[in-house]
Amino acid sequence: MENFVNQDSIVRKIWGDGDTILLIFAGASAEFALNKAVDWLYFTGKLPADPLKRLFSTVAYARQIVFSDYNDANIAIDKINSIHKGVEKSRGKTIPDWAYKDVLYMLIDYSIRSFELLERPLSMKEKEEVFEVFNRMGARMKLANLPQNYHEWQILRNKALNENLLNGNFTNDLYKQYKKHLGWFRYQILLQAQMVLVPKRVNQLLNLGFNPIFKGLIKVYQLSKRVGIGSFIKFMIMPPEYKKEIIALDS
Repeated sequence: MENFVNQDSIVRKIWGDGDTILLIFAGASAEFALNKAVDWLYFTGKLPADPLKRLFSTVAYARQIVFSDYNDANIAIDKINSIHKGVEKSRGKTIPDWAYKDVLYMLIDYSIRSFELLERPLSMKEKEEVFEVFNRMGARMKLANLPQNYHEWQILRNKALNENLLNGNFTNDLYKQYKKHLGWFRYQILLQAQMVLVPKRVNQLLNLGFNPIFKGLIKVYQLSKRVGIGSFIKFMIMPPEYKKEIIALDS
């Protein structure tokens, strides 16, 4: 059966590397905290209760889609839809369509940004591949008025960044949870990663500023991988209780 994502696609390379995945969710964690629909993530209490567990759960779904055939990928997407419908029923409200699309836009954007930060610039063809994969996911979720190409996505992405983000009480609380669950040292690494990774609008709203230290750490980390100690560094960054999940990121 045909794969949802081609075997030689750049998307498989991006989502088959634990380092890149951790950066994708470093960026997404910043933007989730600002999204005007973040109250939906608080409704079940799972995100603030354990943001790292929620991260790895989301990664598992995304990887299942990227590395499955069409049938299994569609089953995974439909399951995501079903979970969200259950939350909507419990709350008695509908998650806004733009909130779903914002998540898709984040996956596209941070997939590209993270790979380019760690590896190399992507060609336009490769960026279009990333867009096409996640846009198909959105189509399966029956989201209306999705962008038709990468250029149109760029326009809608910028529009969403300017209209759908807000630094509010949920933002502050979620960052407190990040710090609580990561510990001070790892929390500082998260902030450093976000400084160099997120769009300018996100950086401004969070008042992250800029510090070139993390780009230096990236160079050290890349060197450590070449000499075979990259995994050790990765375990230093993430809490030890997630060792099994960290190993699974590269499988």
